[in-house]
This record gives sequence, structure tokens and C-alpha cells, in this order.
Amino acid sequence: MLDIGFIREHHDLIKAAVAKKRLKFDLGALLKADDERRELLAEIEGYRAEMNRASEKIPTLQGGERDAILSEMKGVKEKLVAGEAKYEKAKKKYDKLMLDVPNIPDPSVPDGETDAENQEIRKWGDLPQFDFEPKGHIELLEQNGWVDFERGAKVAGFRGNFRMGGAAMLEFAVWQYALELMQGKGFIPMLAPALAKPEFFMGTGWFPQAAEDVYKTQDDLYLAGTAEVPLMGFHAGEVIVREELPKKYVGFSPCYRREAGSHGKDTRGLYRLHEFYKVEQVILCEASHQTSVALHEEIVRAAEELMQGLEIPYHVVVNCGGDLGLGQVKKYDVEGWLPSEKRYRETHSASYFHDFQSRRLNIRYKDEEGNMKFAHSLNSTVAATPRLLEMILENHQQQDGTIRVPKVLQKWIGKDVLSR
Repeated sequence: MLDIGFIREHHDLIKAAVAKKRLKFDLGALLKADDERRELLAEIEGYRAEMNRASEKIPTLQGGERDAILSEMKGVKEKLVAGEAKYEKAKKKYDKLMLDVPNIPDPSVPDGETDAENQEIRKWGDLPQFDFEPKGHIELLEQNGWVDFERGAKVAGFRGNFRMGGAAMLEFAVWQYALELMQGKGFIPMLAPALAKPEFFMGTGWFPQAAEDVYKTQDDLYLAGTAEVPLMGFHAGEVIVREELPKKYVGFSPCYRREAGSHGKDTRGLYRLHEFYKVEQVILCEASHQTSVALHEEIVRAAEELMQGLEIPYHVVVNCGGDLGLGQVKKYDVEGWLPSEKRYRETHSASYFHDFQSRRLNIRYKDEEGNMKFAHSLNSTVAATPRLLEMILENHQQQDGTIRVPKVLQKWIGKDVLSR
């Protein structure tokens, strides 16, 4: 969410953001709603002031003069009640429109409509060369007895599965490796709840735009699609001590997504599931563009370090305007190589938001001059499984179907090769 004063002062920037992100938003409707809200607020404040003045005066009056002013105030109160009702209606309209205002993308964000127009900025690792016909991850899992899709669908429905044996060991090891890596960078490990109240989905920008992709419980709670939601809620409504910034958290949680807009996409395998696990990094920092940019580079480099440790070739792309979310200023995707598809597939997203999320969640700090500021926020995937499992299996497969265990994971698995 942006400040309405900033929006009024920078019409051209907002219009440019709408165009670059390929969104539909009526700025004129918002400004009109704000004018109406302001006019009604001034009106009801005038009625309140009039009633306050009368309240001070009434005790000094007697007889007919007192009766006259009481009668007059009865009419003013009726106008106040009617005005408040109009104001609440106008404010509701204004608030709804404010939730659709996009954040301003960084000038370095390339123009483009879809992820097909994201731009590669670097790549790492040699693509694997096999002297045998490589298998896809589904065949490798089934050959080794490490997955049961049939029973998974029986228990959890479409896209459900049970992962077991070597596959489960690899996922557990990836989580441990990711947490150890981030603790070494000063991040505080957290076990984050997957259930959260709607205001935290609104605060992080998931609502209202991505509401159809979120599971709702019967208790008006929602299942988070990433630990970003609860971790950002952790400091909601708080004033953080400036000297404690940046706050760096690495959270682990199960994640849930309805994948409402992905009908027919990745229906087999482990790439796109309704339930998965994720290690996520979240940072709150001072309200400085330069600091946000520096930390953005830091969090994407952490994701790259994990991929290098897992010995998975990857490239990094900067997302174009049409592939940015409403609140993102800039985003990088890390995409790992999937041999069975002969292409890179997304494994990580790293974004920064300026004060878009913290303004919604009211996360503030006092600067050196004692002025209250909204913090800036950033987040990035560290490790999402079983998506990474696909790439470990396919890139490290051997001719007999066994899997070479990346060196960084061997201390948790106790083996350098996994077999049935």
C-alpha cells in the first residue's frame, strides 16, 4: 500500500507502474473516492465541533434559551449520524481501491508482459552430460520405491503423494542444509505457523488479488502459501528499535496453494503441488532504497549458494514488469536445470517491497531524528521441496538408477549414494 499523499503527488509514476505491471486500475476513481471521503470527514468533524461547543455552552443557559439549543443539537446529531454512515460507505470504497494501487517498480526492471520476457543476468554450472539415457524424476522415484502417487491421491486428492525412503531423506537433508546455511549468515531460525488470520494475507499483498489461490478453514483462518505471511505478521503493529535493524529471519513451514490458475500445468510429478515445504528468508530493514537494493542482492546470492552446494546448474533472471506482483519493486528468479525437460525451472524468487507491506501491517521504527518510519521488507525462497528434489534426482542420477548425494547433504544422510 502506498501513501495517498504520494499517490496524489505522483500521478505519472502510478500510471507508469500500472502500465509496466500490465494491471487494470482506475486512478481517477481512487482520487474521486478520496475527495468524497475527505469532504464527508470534514463535514462530520464540523458537526462534532458544533456539538462540542454547544455542550460547553449548555450548562450556562437556562429556560427557553437552553431548550432552543438542545433542540438545535438534536438536529445536528441527526446530521452527524447520517454523515457518519455516508462516510463509512465512502471510506469502504476508498479502502478497496487503495488495495489495488501497485507499488512502483525499480527503473532497472525490464519491460515485458509475461515470464517469457524475463531477462537472464547470469548462469552457473555445466549442464550434466550423461553417457546413458537419463530418466525423469518420476521414473527414478518409482524405480527406487520412493513415491506412491496412487495412495497419495487416495488420501489427499489430486496432486497428493507419499514420498518415502531416499526421497524423504533427501528432503530432510535439504531443509537442514538450508537452515544451517542461513544461520551462518546471521538469520534467526523460526518454525512459522501455516495458519494465519486474513489481515496478514492482506498485509503481505496476497489478498485480495491472489485470494482464490489460498485455502480457507472453517474458523476464518487461512493456510499460508509461504512462511512470508506469518513471518511478516510477527512484527505487525510494532515499533522496532532502530538499532535492531535489519531483522533477519529464516522460517520453515508447510505451505498450501490451490494452484487455481494452473489447470493442466505440471499435473504429473512433484513440481506443482497443493502442499509442499519451504524454508523462507524474510528481512525487515531501515527505509532506505540503497539498503533494500543491497539486501536484495544478498538474499538472491544466498539462494544461489544453496544451489551451488546442491550442485544444480542454474541461471538467474530479473523479472519483467508483467511478471511482478502488486507490491514488488523488483524480483529475481533462480531457475534450476531439469534434464528431463531440457530447460530451467523456477526454484527461488527473491523480492523487495520498500514499505508496501509494512505500511499495511503497521511495522515501524524511529529514525535517528526520532521520526517514525515504516520499515522496508524483503523475502526470498531458501529451499522449496519437493521441487528441489526433482532436480537433485535428475542431475545426480547414475546409470543404474541410484542417486549420487551432493557432498553438502552427506552428513545428514550418512551415504554418498542412495539406492532402493
